[in-house]
Amino acid sequence: MACFLVSAFLLVLQTHAAPPELVLAGFGAPDLDAGRPLIAAPPPSSPPPGTSKRAPHSIIIGVRKGGTRALLEMLDIHPEVAAAATEVHFFDWDENYAKGFEWYRDLMPYSHPRQITVEKTPGYFTSPLAPKRICAMNSSIKLLLILRDPAERVVSDYTQVYFNRLENRKPVQAIENLLVRNGALNLRYKAIQRSLYDVHMRNWLRYFPLEQVHIVDGDALIRDPLPELQKVERFLNLPPRIVSSNFYFNQTKGFFCLRSGGRERCLHESKGRPHPAVNGTVLQQLRSFLQEHNRTFFRLVKRTFDWQ
Repeated sequence: MACFLVSAFLLVLQTHAAPPELVLAGFGAPDLDAGRPLIAAPPPSSPPPGTSKRAPHSIIIGVRKGGTRALLEMLDIHPEVAAAATEVHFFDWDENYAKGFEWYRDLMPYSHPRQITVEKTPGYFTSPLAPKRICAMNSSIKLLLILRDPAERVVSDYTQVYFNRLENRKPVQAIENLLVRNGALNLRYKAIQRSLYDVHMRNWLRYFPLEQVHIVDGDALIRDPLPELQKVERFLNLPPRIVSSNFYFNQTKGFFCLRSGGRERCLHESKGRPHPAVNGTVLQQLRSFLQEHNRTFFRLVKRTFDWQ
């Protein structure tokens, strides 16, 4: 399907009004992580000489709990990458999309002409509207999609919501009570919906050829980051600048941390939280359900992944 022209894109910004809950048709369960932080435009500042704010050349579109933050921070090591500091949620939240393209661009970092701008919002992958809207902005944009074992992603999704609710003194439920209702898998649970990679990928392939979507293996990125980052460098036509010395394994945290410019840093403490133990029968029920979706996804993207 052809993309909108920029003029039509701007017109849509003014006139489009979609339902506030951007969920797949037929899925209407309340979201456990409802409540969205307000994103305000940054205060005016003097740009570094020779820089400007530009629309992204590449977007990390998801998936939630797939490793999007790790991927962005690892890419940010590259001197020719300028990474947006926050998740913008421009293309998936109507209230932000209605603010217009200039508002969106103003949230991008200042960059030099030789640099590419990258933003990441993991909610884009599962949004029914994001592919069409991004295509209207730039039909040739390069998209990065980082995925992990979809069953493990469900558990990680639950874990994040669980700790967020504890911190906000809200009631929590055992994961088994969310995964199963009346003896059957609860397909209204949004964590499961987000792991139906084939359903969401079909929507993206309506607007972008597969060649414009690079899939990062999130499980491989955790085990050995460098090979996955080198593939991304090639996809984005970046000169090879990320090297093995940019990573070191933190025994305490159990994953790789970053080293660049004389500084060392690890991801936020909220990353890498231990997953709860899940009833084996329930977990197998989830994995069995996801198998056919995984096979369909493999056919769509013409590659396979080592998912259980």
